[in-house]
Order: sequence, then structure tokens, then C-alpha cells
Amino acid sequence: MRQSCFLNYAYRKQLCSNALRPMGGFTFLGLLMIIAIMSIGLLVVSEAWSFARKREKEQELIYVGHQFRQAIKLYCTRGPRGSQIQIYPMYLEDMLKDPRYPNTRRYLRKIYTDPLTGSNEWGLLKNPNGSIYGVYSLSEDSTIKRDNFDLDDASFKDKQNYSDWKFIYIPTLAASGAASASSQNVSN
Repeated sequence: MRQSCFLNYAYRKQLCSNALRPMGGFTFLGLLMIIAIMSIGLLVVSEAWSFARKREKEQELIYVGHQFRQAIKLYCTRGPRGSQIQIYPMYLEDMLKDPRYPNTRRYLRKIYTDPLTGSNEWGLLKNPNGSIYGVYSLSEDSTIKRDNFDLDDASFKDKQNYSDWKFIYIPTLAASGAASASSQNVSN
């Protein structure tokens, strides 16, 4: 019996010494390296995704800005008959339902949210009488796109912040010059 206890004790001691014996650590280091490489990969992927998302929001801002510009233009050019002065809207909501007419006239489907801020609040460019001739984003984030804009957005070139992109409607001098030339021809 004593010998079996001794063998039992020796067997247990060998098991414990094997468990406490330092392993090479290569498996642990390998696992750490794999985790580090995966973390770097995820960081690269998340940055690329973030960049792509910002570019999408930028394109959406340009689309929404064009919608506002077009709505302001339609509001001005489709004024009541007999009105020779182009009247700008006083509020963004005026483009949803033109208050100058008894029936509903819409120049804008809805007041779009700013894709960069997620808010319905826009910066408004106003004439001295308080009427709106343009909108801009309130986001101070830096732009990605700095060149190759459409002719209507040529003023956006080299702008640093989205708040510098002003979507405005001002009747062109060429159109007003052509109108005055045609009115002079009629009177002659």
C-alpha cells in the first residue's frame, strides 16, 4: 500500500511539474501577432468605409443643395402674373406651399435634412428684406471634393469646409440683359 501511495505521489508530482514547466510561448506570441494583424486590417477597413460614407454624404449634400437652388429659382420665376419683380421666398416652407396662390403650388417636395449634420436646420442666405436666396450646410467638416464641380457649383472650388458651399439662386445678368434688349426692340 505504501508503494502505491508513493507511485501515486510521484505521478502527481510529474503531472504538476509538467503543468508548471514553462512552454516555449510561441503559441501565445503567434496568437498575439494574429490579433495585431487583424486589428490593423480592421482599422484600414473602417477608415476606408468612413471615407466612402463621407463621400456619399458629400454627394447627397450636392444633390439636396441643387434641389433647394432649383426650388428657389422656380419660386422666383413662377410668381403671380403681372409681377415683374422676382420675389424670393421668406421661409423654406414657402417652397412647399407657395403662399402667393390660393391653390397648392409646390417647388420642393420636403425640407430636406442636411446629410452632414442630420438636422433640418440650414444656414440661410438672405436679402436685406429677409427673403431667402440660398442655403448652405452648417457643418464645419472639411471637404473631400475640391475641384471638378459643375458650372453651377464652380464657386465651390478649393473651399475647405462644407459651410463654404453656398447653394444660391441669383438671376443671371445675361438673362436680364436679354430681357431688357428684347423689351427695347419691342418699344422701337
